[in-house]
Amino acid sequence: MRRSSNLLKVLLCLLNGSSSAFLIPNIRLRAGLGLKADIGEGGSSSADDPTRPDYEIEPLPIRIGHGYDIHRLSPIQTAGQPLIIAGVEITHEPQKYLDRTGEYTGTPNTIYPTILGCEAHSDGDVVYHSLVDSIFGALTLPDIGQVFKDTDPRWRGVNSQQFMEYAEEVMTRYGYVIGNIDVTLILERPKVAGFKPEMKENIVRLLKTTPGKVNVKARTHEGVDSTGELRAVECHVVLTLVR
Repeated sequence: MRRSSNLLKVLLCLLNGSSSAFLIPNIRLRAGLGLKADIGEGGSSSADDPTRPDYEIEPLPIRIGHGYDIHRLSPIQTAGQPLIIAGVEITHEPQKYLDRTGEYTGTPNTIYPTILGCEAHSDGDVVYHSLVDSIFGALTLPDIGQVFKDTDPRWRGVNSQQFMEYAEEVMTRYGYVIGNIDVTLILERPKVAGFKPEMKENIVRLLKTTPGKVNVKARTHEGVDSTGELRAVECHVVLTLVR
């Protein structure tokens, strides 16, 4: 009965020419407001909302979560969007990108100076995606790819801040707040030291915590593998949730 009701709501929105509320299901994308968890009385089943499993999420005093993400880097004309990390656009000078196939220089394994962008279905923010996954993981919920499917056109190019806001609402729904967060960003170049304070500020604000509970570290990959060759950016997050 609930599925039929949700479908009717979507059809009514379409018939009225409105895009102000779409069910995901039970996750709403509202114009100008971002994602909102439908946490009204009665809840819903896991078939309707992946963040509401059919088993009990026990009220443990502390939970530990780990999140990981990786996205491909490429010349901006191929990526089609800039490099965004923790909500910050990483502006930079042209980098020495190894053109392995000769696509950009005409000669394989040639250095191609270029501004780098991130290839992704959404904005490709590896820090935000890892944070969301670590929150879901700590709560024994499905991963971010199951909640926000990369086959769904609604997430094409979306600002990942909306995923963070939703994860914070889910965390609050289950009675938890941030204990502490440790972020490790892995990126050969461009250098991000000057951007880390703003990254931290964004995380603190979106997850409604304090600076003394959030750490952002960055390291290179010593020229090894795809990340070391400027063809990828990675992130690990470990966090605790407390009641």
